[in-house]
Amino acid sequence: MNIKILQSEQYIEAINLSEYAFQYKVSKERIEELKQRMNHHHIVYGINEDEKLASKLHLLPHHIYLQGNKWKMGGVAGVATYPEYRRSGHVKALLLHSLKEMREKGMTISMLHPFSVPFYRSYGWELFTNRLMTTLKKSDLKRIGNTAGSIKRFTTEEEHPDLTQVYNTYASQFSGMLIREAYWWKTVVKDMNIAMYFDKAKSPKGYLLYTVKDSKMDVEEFIALDAEARTGLWNFICQHDSMVEEVSLTTHEKEPLFFAIDEPRVKAEVKPYFMVRIVDVEAFTKNYEWDHTNLAEPLTIHVTDSFAEWNYQSFLFNKKGVKSQKPNKEGVTLTVQSLAALCFGYKSPAELKACGLLDATDEQLNQLELLIPQTTPYFYDFF
Repeated sequence: MNIKILQSEQYIEAINLSEYAFQYKVSKERIEELKQRMNHHHIVYGINEDEKLASKLHLLPHHIYLQGNKWKMGGVAGVATYPEYRRSGHVKALLLHSLKEMREKGMTISMLHPFSVPFYRSYGWELFTNRLMTTLKKSDLKRIGNTAGSIKRFTTEEEHPDLTQVYNTYASQFSGMLIREAYWWKTVVKDMNIAMYFDKAKSPKGYLLYTVKDSKMDVEEFIALDAEARTGLWNFICQHDSMVEEVSLTTHEKEPLFFAIDEPRVKAEVKPYFMVRIVDVEAFTKNYEWDHTNLAEPLTIHVTDSFAEWNYQSFLFNKKGVKSQKPNKEGVTLTVQSLAALCFGYKSPAELKACGLLDATDEQLNQLELLIPQTTPYFYDFF
């Protein structure tokens, strides 16, 4: 199939396809904004049929935090095909082409939000993070003490230095969090209220991104760097008790706040959220910070990838580090999906073995547990 990068004159075709596939309408005012975004921040791959756009995929060059380090990541979004061209191999071709392009551009990792988990698993992506969706009634809004700091509330359509500082400090603790550039912040804070918590020394320590409408408060981001900020932000939410009947919060699944509130037995649901893929296993393995000094004996890991053939790789780990080696019958075999789940901290070797996704002896399992550092995955963004 002939896959091309869409030029600016075809962006309206891409917008029209998104409108049809995802069943929404873009206002005339937003069309130019979307064109500018595609021009500056997207690489749009397309397949034409009868000289018209039939299928497309948007590649979004980003960076993420992993083990506190900055990694190149290729975000996949806006994958769509008109119904008359579906089941013709268009999406498969676009995904493979985008992976090859990411590999060439040094994007070792790819992420996406799935319309279907099994669909994208079949192409090598895997779940790597959950979100906790909590719903509280007005009667749950009970303050939990006082703090020495203060809340400053504001709105902005630009990157804010205090917001960025708090977010980066928080995000760098997790595996997978997006490193937000100035242009991306505009999309994050658009139409949002911002409440920033400052400690007694006027240092920013946490924030909320939220909306209040129709007697409901939706907290899209709740980020607190310490217990004081967590209490201060919660108490600010409680101050809306005369305005709202319900509050919803989206947080990390282990957010400590809900243990501390007056009645912790609130409506809460943990939902799997984003997916990740290792684009280039060899490059990933060389840059990932393994705990190889903990290994008592060498361990061989074989990686399989049914979609990206260049990722069939074997590695020997020992106390000195890791090196590529020729495949053999020894060691542990992992799919590229399982490797991603392990390295991003979404699942442990024992958990993968328990659900039948890892065949390893007790000794190999113990070696894997020692080799892979404990990390905590999370992702707040959407594309």
